[in-house]
Amino acid sequence: MKSSSKPFDHKFHNYGKKESCANLLIKGLPFVLTSLFIATILTFFFLYSPNPLTLLPNQTHDEFIDNHSQIEEHEHANDFIKHHSQNLNLNQEHEDQHVNISKPSPSKPNKEKKTCDLFKGHWIRGLRGSSYYTNSSCPTIPDSKNCFKHGRMDNDFLNWKWKPEQCELPMFDPKIFLNIVRGKKMAFIGDSVARNHMDSLLCLLSQEEIPKDIHKDSEDKFRTYYFPKYDFTLMILWSRFLIVGEERIVNGTDTGIFDLHFDKVDEDWAKVIPELDYAIVSSGHWFFRLMYLHQGGKLLGCVYCSEKNVINRDSDFTLRLAFEATLNYINNCKECRKGKLLTILRTFAPAHFEGGIWNTGGYCNRTSPINKGEVDLNRFEWNLRNVQMEEFMKVKNNNKGNIRFEILDVTNAMMMRPDGHPGQHWGNKWMKGYNDCTHWCLPGAIDVWSELLLAILQREGDQERIMSFGLE
Repeated sequence: MKSSSKPFDHKFHNYGKKESCANLLIKGLPFVLTSLFIATILTFFFLYSPNPLTLLPNQTHDEFIDNHSQIEEHEHANDFIKHHSQNLNLNQEHEDQHVNISKPSPSKPNKEKKTCDLFKGHWIRGLRGSSYYTNSSCPTIPDSKNCFKHGRMDNDFLNWKWKPEQCELPMFDPKIFLNIVRGKKMAFIGDSVARNHMDSLLCLLSQEEIPKDIHKDSEDKFRTYYFPKYDFTLMILWSRFLIVGEERIVNGTDTGIFDLHFDKVDEDWAKVIPELDYAIVSSGHWFFRLMYLHQGGKLLGCVYCSEKNVINRDSDFTLRLAFEATLNYINNCKECRKGKLLTILRTFAPAHFEGGIWNTGGYCNRTSPINKGEVDLNRFEWNLRNVQMEEFMKVKNNNKGNIRFEILDVTNAMMMRPDGHPGQHWGNKWMKGYNDCTHWCLPGAIDVWSELLLAILQREGDQERIMSFGLE
C-alpha cells in the first residue's frame, strides 16, 4: 500500500500526515477517473476519426477546429436522443412508446430552437461509417438509387455531417420520428426527387419498423406504405408541375411539349389533401422544357418556344406561378380540419452536371463536398430557391389560420454536394451512357433532409406546446 500511495502523497501534500492512505485514495479517485476518461476519448478519436490531424484541401482553420470537435458533436446528438428517449413512456403492450409531453418552463421557452437557422451552415466530417443504414439493411431501397450495387467504389461521401452555424442538428432517431407522427398521414407531393426523399425516409424508418407496402399504381408513381406499430401512413403523390400540365401528343407519340394551366392544380394530390396531417411539397426539375403557359383561358407566354407574338418567359416566372397556385389552394382548403395540416415546402435541390447536361455527356464524378465559399449564389438554382421562399413567405404571412406552413430549405446545403449523385451508377439498362446527376444515392447526402424534417416537426411541436400553455 505504501508504494501505491506515493503518487498521491505529492498531490495532496498539504493534507495532514495522519490522513490514512485509504482516504487519500478515495479523495484522489476523481483525478484518476478524469484522466482515464480523457485518455479513452482521445483513443476513440484517433482510432475512428479519418485522418484526424490532416487538413483537407481548401479547408479553413475554423473547419479544422470543427473536425476536432466531431466527437463532441456526436456526443451532443446522442445526448439529445438519450434525453428524448428517456421521456418516452412504455404504456402500450409490446412496449409501444408515446412521447411524454411535459409543460415547458415559462422562464425558458427554448429560444435557441426558435431562432437557430438550421439551413445556414457547412459540411464537416463525421465518424467513419456514419450512415444510418446500408444498401443491404434497407429493404425498400430503389434499385436506381442503390449506387453501391451498381459499382460505385468510393464511400467517403457518406462521412459528412451538416453543421448549422449557431446550433447542432441532432442525429436522426426513427423512434422519435415515428412517435411524433403516430396515428397520422404524411405525403410527399412532387416529382421524382420528392420520391427520392420519401425513399430516404423509408430507409431511415425501416431501421425501427419494416413498413407494409399497401398501394402501388401501375407506373409506380403513387405509392403508400404503412407502419402498423405506429399506425403511420407514408405516401408519394407524384406530380410533375403541381398544377395541371398536359403533354401534347402527335400521332400517338409524346412530344415533350406541355401546356401548363395555372388556374388548375393537379387533382391527383389535391383530392388527398384533406386526409393529410403532413404535406411535403416540392417541384422544379420539370420546368426546363418547352411549355405554353395558360391562365383564365389566356396564353401568358411560353418557355423556349421563340415564337412571334408570344411572350418568352423564363423558368423563374413559371415556377413562381405554379407555387403560388399550389400554396394558395392548400391555404384555402375548406375540407381541411383547422390546425390539422402542416404543409412543408422543400426548396429546389440542384443537379450537378459537369461538361454538359444529361443528354450531352454531362457527368458528376466528384467524391467529396465543396466548401461553402465555392458555392455560386448567382446560379439559377439559387434564383429558383428564392422564388420559392418568396411564395412561401407570402402564404405564411397571409394564411387563413387553418393550415400551418413551414420551410425545408435544402438548396444551400445541397449546392455543396456534387458528390452525392448516382452518376453512372444507377443501373438503367435502357439509358446506358447517360449519367444521373439529379437524384441522390441511398444511403447518402439526401438523408440530411430527414434530419432537418425531424427537427422541423420537433420545433413545430414545441411551438404548439408553448402556445397552448400561454407562454407567448
